[in-house]
Amino acid sequence: MPFILFLGFLLWPSLLLAHFQLLIPSQEVVPAGARQEVVLEMLFTHPAAGGPAMEMARPLRFGVLVRGQKIDLTSLLQKVQRPAGGCRGAKAGKVSAYQARYLLKRPGDHVFYLVQRPYFEEAEGRFIQQVTKVVVNAYGAEAGWDEAVGLPVEIIPLTRPYALFEGQVFRGLVLKGGKPAPFVEVEVEYDNRDCRLGLEGPFATQVLKTDAQGVFSFALPWAGWWGFSALLEGEPLAQGGRQYPLELDAVLWIKAHPRPQGAR
Repeated sequence: MPFILFLGFLLWPSLLLAHFQLLIPSQEVVPAGARQEVVLEMLFTHPAAGGPAMEMARPLRFGVLVRGQKIDLTSLLQKVQRPAGGCRGAKAGKVSAYQARYLLKRPGDHVFYLVQRPYFEEAEGRFIQQVTKVVVNAYGAEAGWDEAVGLPVEIIPLTRPYALFEGQVFRGLVLKGGKPAPFVEVEVEYDNRDCRLGLEGPFATQVLKTDAQGVFSFALPWAGWWGFSALLEGEPLAQGGRQYPLELDAVLWIKAHPRPQGAR
């Protein structure tokens, strides 16, 4: 077998693992009452396989959109260490990740967003940069979950992205430069960092495409956090005197809750 072909077989499992920038809040629905703090975990990993996680550089941007106002939260970023992980052949050691604590001061939907620094994926010969969002509803006021942040790429929820149950259909609109992105591939993965499910190969990453209007739909099969990553292209980036393609992904995280007791 030619060496290059053999090397391709060796790399194939890693190429099957989808990269996802996690942005997971401690809770996505905060009930009315006393002011509460939400903790947001940020990790760059392969969630369906439980890892391995990758080194995460300090985000270029981190903020929240609430009631039409964008608030810069980069000063709240705290660097932390997290296990590299992996459900099969766990990788030893730890990697850099980030965390932020934010006090929810007003009722309404809080759209948290993170712009990742470009990451060079040597095995694929390209840069990957992800623009990630998650929505937290605070104190019972439901307004703002479908607002655009104005990011280079982003997913706009067409279904309210919180208080969802397993089995519900979620719909989203992919935007690039503020315009709908038709026939774009969207990868979907479950946050399986506890390795509860044995997800491998094509079962780990579900794949679908947006329609002519840039809209996609997905039925949430079971409870937990689900990530959607629309695979788009950005301007090429240089490294070592060479130009490499940039995969510019729009990522959105939502949580599905178990069906209530008695529901069929």
